[in-house]
Amino acid sequence: MNRPRVLITRPDIPSAALNLLKEQCDVVIWEKPEPIPKSALLSKIKNIDGIYCLLTDKIDEEVLNAAGPQLKVVASMSVGVDHLDLQALKKRNIKVGYTPGILTDATAELTIALLLATSRRLIEANRAVYEGEWKAWSPTWMCGPGLSKSTIGIVGLGRIGIQVAKCLKSFNISKILYTSRNVKQEASEFGGEKVKLDILLEKSDFVIVTIALTPDTRRMFNQDTFKKNEKICYIYKC
Repeated sequence: MNRPRVLITRPDIPSAALNLLKEQCDVVIWEKPEPIPKSALLSKIKNIDGIYCLLTDKIDEEVLNAAGPQLKVVASMSVGVDHLDLQALKKRNIKVGYTPGILTDATAELTIALLLATSRRLIEANRAVYEGEWKAWSPTWMCGPGLSKSTIGIVGLGRIGIQVAKCLKSFNISKILYTSRNVKQEASEFGGEKVKLDILLEKSDFVIVTIALTPDTRRMFNQDTFKKNEKICYIYKC
């Protein structure tokens, strides 16, 4: 019995996944640790039964036509599927796999790290030390605003926004404001208050944006948006 042939578009994927595929399938791998060029993808995908791809690989009509009718599954190591032509895949009855939720904790943790690094000016201070700017201790040198007793606004309280808010509980935050189409029951865990975007921008010391980039959200933040908060405000997109 012939084993399925699977194209893996990057060599630098977790070894556990690669070994699992090799046990059951004949594996074809793009050997360079960089996105596979479209021309190479079109060439290698012929007579392939499955694709293991990343968000850097656009799987569209042209690719599916080049693959042929034997292609049965496209699995993407990504949370989103913007790079996949879902209509074209559905039309061909090709199964789609992806990894929703797998990066929720990691993204929330990195958001908190970025929040602390910028508010407490860690990157600036590190650079200043290396460049010889630090001479002696000063009570106000590189003394950025703290999170304690601050108001934090979260634009879009989905999986990541909720996890960020839960992580912030231990920092003695005064208030967490959020925007969402609906009141989130999970917000009761951290005292979150649903408000309109204008109010969130006006009241927040820090703003964290966790909504997806779509035609509706593109350019949501612009010069007029930033004018709605006259005090110092840090904005983070995760």
